[in-house]
Amino acid sequence: MNYNEAYDKLDRIGQTQLLKYYEELDQAQKEALLKQIDETDFSVIDYISQGEHGAKKGVITPLECMELPEIEANKERYTQIGIDAIAHNKVGAVLLAGGMGTRLGSDNPKGMYDIGLTHEVFIFERLIENTFDVIRAANEATGRDDIWIPFYIMTSEKNNDATIAFFEEKNYFGYNKDHVYFFKQDMAPATDRDGKVYLEGKGRIATSPNGNAGWFKSLVNAGLLDGVHEQGIEYLNIFAVDNVLQRIADPAFVGACIERGVEAGAKVVAKAAPDEAIGVMCLEDGRPSIVEYYEMTDEIMHAKNDKGMPAYRFGVILNYLFKVSALEEILSKDLPMHVVEKMIPHLDENGELIKPDKPNGFKFEQLVLDMIHQMRSCLPYEVVREREFAPIKNKTGIDSVESARELCKKNGIEL
Repeated sequence: MNYNEAYDKLDRIGQTQLLKYYEELDQAQKEALLKQIDETDFSVIDYISQGEHGAKKGVITPLECMELPEIEANKERYTQIGIDAIAHNKVGAVLLAGGMGTRLGSDNPKGMYDIGLTHEVFIFERLIENTFDVIRAANEATGRDDIWIPFYIMTSEKNNDATIAFFEEKNYFGYNKDHVYFFKQDMAPATDRDGKVYLEGKGRIATSPNGNAGWFKSLVNAGLLDGVHEQGIEYLNIFAVDNVLQRIADPAFVGACIERGVEAGAKVVAKAAPDEAIGVMCLEDGRPSIVEYYEMTDEIMHAKNDKGMPAYRFGVILNYLFKVSALEEILSKDLPMHVVEKMIPHLDENGELIKPDKPNGFKFEQLVLDMIHQMRSCLPYEVVREREFAPIKNKTGIDSVESARELCKKNGIEL
C-alpha cells in the first residue's frame, strides 16, 4: 500500500489523523505505518454504537455439569480414552499468551513472570511442567518414549519476539522444540470515546489483541491449520497463560468429552460465592453458552435446581477443549464484538505520549465464550478448585501472585 492508497482508505472512514506525522518519519517508519494501515480492520469501530457489553442474552436455562463424583467413578475409563487419543496425536494444546505483565509491575510478557521464592519459577515454565505430567503418563501407559503433545503458543504483536527469545534462552524448558509452534494474534485498533483511532507513536497506530476468541482465526491466518490436519489433530485444548495450576491436555477431561461425543468441553469450578466475578456455564436459547458475572441477574444468581442446589454454580476457568471440525465450521461466522473501556496510552495534539490513569477510550474484543455458543454441544467438567485454579491477575490480594504461590505450595510445587 502506498501513501495515496492509505490516505484514501482512511479518508473513507474519517481516520486521516493517523497520517498526521507521516512526513516526520524515516523511510522504514513510513513503510511500517502504511503496512499497519493496510492490515488493520477498522470496521470494528462501528460496534461502538452497540454499547460496552454488546447484544443482550437470549433465554437462559441451566446446563447439566459432569460433577466430581461422576468423574471419579469413571476416571480410569476416561483417562484411558484420553491417553489413547494423545498417543495417536489427536490432541494439541494452545496457550493464549499474548498478554504483558503490566499489572504485575513487569514490562515483559506475562508468561515470563517469575513466581519463585527460593529459585526461578516462571509462569511459562509451570505450564510446560504441567504438560510434561501428561506426556510422562502417556508414555508410561503405552510403553513408548516418543509421545509429544503439539504445543501452539499464541503471542501478540507486542510480545512475540520477547516470548520466542525467552523460550530459546531457556531451551524450551526441556520440551521438544520440534513440537512447539508460535503464532501472532490478530490486532484491533483502539479509539477514543468518539471513535477516533489513537496513535501510540508518530508512526504507530494504537492497537490491542482482538480478544481470546481470535485464537483460531489467528492460527489459521498464520498458516498452521494444514499442519494440524497433517498431524491428525482432532481436538485442541486452549488455556490461558495466567493459571499456573491448570492441567493441560488432561486425559480424563479429553476422554470424557470424546465419550460424550461433544463438540466442546469446558473445565469449571464450583463458585466460591453467588456473586463471584466469574462467568458461569448455561444454555442460551437451547445452545451452550456462558453468562458473564456482570450479566447475571438476581434471578440467575439465586436460581435453584431440582436438588435445591444453585442452578448456575459452575464457573469457567478458560480451559476448553474444541473439536477441530467444529471450529472450522464457525470460521465464516461473525462472532459478537465486545466494546471494552480501557486506559489507552496515546499521543496528544502536541505529539506527546500520554499514559492515562483512568479509562479514556475503547478496545474491541471477540470472546471465547461466544465460540462456545456456536457449538452444538458442550460438556462442563468440574475440577477441584484448589488443585487446578490459581489465576494470576494482580500482584497482591485476590487472584494474585501471592495467592497463586500459596496454592502451588499446597500442591507440593517447590518455589
